[in-house]
Amino acid sequence: MLTHRGRRPKSLRPLLRGRNGRAGRCPPVREPRRQRGYARKAGTGRRLLTTNDTDHMSSPTTLDTALDLGFTVRRARTSDVPFIQELVEPLVNQRILLGKDSVVLYGAIQEFRIAEDAHGTPIGCGALHVMWQDLAEVRTLAVASGWMHQGVGHALVERLATDARALGLSRLFCLTFEVEFFARHGFESMTEEPIDPAIYAELLRSTDEGVAEFLDLARVKPNTLGNTRMLKLL
Repeated sequence: MLTHRGRRPKSLRPLLRGRNGRAGRCPPVREPRRQRGYARKAGTGRRLLTTNDTDHMSSPTTLDTALDLGFTVRRARTSDVPFIQELVEPLVNQRILLGKDSVVLYGAIQEFRIAEDAHGTPIGCGALHVMWQDLAEVRTLAVASGWMHQGVGHALVERLATDARALGLSRLFCLTFEVEFFARHGFESMTEEPIDPAIYAELLRSTDEGVAEFLDLARVKPNTLGNTRMLKLL
């Protein structure tokens, strides 16, 4: 403490001197060191995810919860293309999904999210393809057979919806056999609502199969047989 003249009482002065008796500065008080992006839950020693980690999850959560689920969701990398091709090949053979060449997948890799298990092994994929100012399609959604019915597809769809909102989109389209699955995520069967003629004319210029399916054009009818066109408002 200080006196009215701004000097410390004599009883405290020795505490401010070094080993040689000379006056020295008090060492600064340091806070406990923490690793970047690291925190612990009081009383448990469990690591909590911070904002640096949330890109790897379908939503911010504890690492324990993610490990309980057994997987996380992250952005795709070019090294994931062989996995995507291998995963969707049986679905392409069954005419459930459209096949894509490697060059197409590499060019669209930024659209993909990958689910991977606790060991970093990919177990599922899904993509968000923007088609118009307010519209995107959920496509190439697939999950490894050993991970079916364990929430992987749900996490991928929710992550893609989050990505769509971040891009400022308000509608999600899908063409699917899995009507009940997508209905649980807020998708509804499309009605034949008229499209603004100017927008329709612009969409007709696209060579993308998804746009043609959204418009229900005759040239893609073979692709849509047995499928349902569904839409979700974000």
